[in-house]
Amino acid sequence: MLDLSHKKLDVWKKSLELVSNVYKLTHSFPREEQFGLTSQIRRASVSNISNIAEGFARSSEIETKRFLEIARSSLVEVDTQIEISKTLGYISENNIKELKENSNHIFAMLTNLIKKFSGLAK
Repeated sequence: MLDLSHKKLDVWKKSLELVSNVYKLTHSFPREEQFGLTSQIRRASVSNISNIAEGFARSSEIETKRFLEIARSSLVEVDTQIEISKTLGYISENNIKELKENSNHIFAMLTNLIKKFSGLAK
């Protein structure tokens, strides 16, 4: 594996935890959701961390900021899909406490990074 700078970022490490938690959580979803909600939540969580990595591989601050914004949007997708899963009765509030805390932390870190890159891009 490559030893790249994005792997040293706390937001990347937290996002990796999020992916792991999402996969564990969705493992118990109904089989009929395998290609629906299960797949969608997993893809959004993977998109979050992947866009963080891709953003830090870019050469311009504007591009980095854009990928961080996409990563944050993917995180919002995960949040929405978790709410849908709760509404459908696939998970309970107790099942997602750690996931919510992690997501809120990642959202805040991404927002701070976006602000940092907004200042540099001017």
